[in-house]
Amino acid sequence: QVQLVESGGGWVQAGGSLRLSCAASGRTFSRDVMGWFRQAPGKEREFVAAISWSGTSTQYADSVKGRFTISRDNAKNTVYLQMNSLKPEDTAVYYCAADSMRMPIIRVVTTAYNYWGQGTQVTVSS
Repeated sequence: QVQLVESGGGWVQAGGSLRLSCAASGRTFSRDVMGWFRQAPGKEREFVAAISWSGTSTQYADSVKGRFTISRDNAKNTVYLQMNSLKPEDTAVYYCAADSMRMPIIRVVTTAYNYWGQGTQVTVSS
C-alpha cells in the first residue's frame, strides 16, 4: 500500500517555526519530484514548494520564498518542509505529494501529483 504520511504540524505563534515531515512507504519515491501544498478553509489547494528527485533543484511559491525550505532524504524516503517566520496567513492543512511521472521539470499544479498524504494542520496565531 502506497502511503505518504505527514507529521510535525501544530500550533505556533507568529514568527515561530515548524518542521513538517513526510514519510513515504509502499514504493520508492527517490526518483519522484516531491512537493508540499496547502489548503486554507474556503480556499483552493495551492502550491508551496517542490524538490527534484536529486534534491538539486527546488521551487517555492512567492509567498514563502526566503522563509520555507524544502529538503529530502532519499535513504529515508522522507521529505521535509522547514517553515520559519510563520505568519497567520500560513495557517492551512499542509499536504505532501509525489509527482511520479519523472518529468525533467518541477511542476507546481496539483494535477501533476498522483500520490497525496492525508495532510497535517498548521495554525499560526497572531
